Amino acid sequence: MRVDELSPAPGSTHRKKRVARGIGGKGGKTAGRGTKGQRARGRGKVARGFEGGQMPLKQRVPKLKGFNNPFRVEYQAVNLDSINELTESAVTPEVLLARGVLHKGAFVKVLARGEITRKVDVSAHAVSKSAQAAIEAKGGSVTIIPLPYKVRPAANGNQFTNR
Repeated sequence: MRVDELSPAPGSTHRKKRVARGIGGKGGKTAGRGTKGQRARGRGKVARGFEGGQMPLKQRVPKLKGFNNPFRVEYQAVNLDSINELTESAVTPEVLLARGVLHKGAFVKVLARGEITRKVDVSAHAVSKSAQAAIEAKGGSVTIIPLPYKVRPAANGNQFTNR
């Protein structure tokens, strides 16, 4: 079989319906559009998003209100009293997750609510200065875990956008 011998399967193609050719046959006069109404006139189409005269959704939603920072880092707070209740001497996000103090995939920030009564080595993504001072006062240490991703550069290639 050659390319010039190809043809559509029998019955798969139809002639285009010729409408509006007088009132003698089917498809005359209104040409299958019914009588009157938006779809009977002109192209019979409406603009994308047109809602029949009702205020369209794209105009109803609020615009330019507030700001969503794409670089925001969400931390889960863990206080010193929560760390003090744990029996481990080395507190990491994995330990906090196993003990049910931390949600899965959350970044840890240690805050200074409560007291710490023993030496403890803390590894967290962020620590407040007062919490770090309290941990180091008891002979413990604080290790900052770097976040697993970098902050994206600005769209124009500059590191700083405010000039």
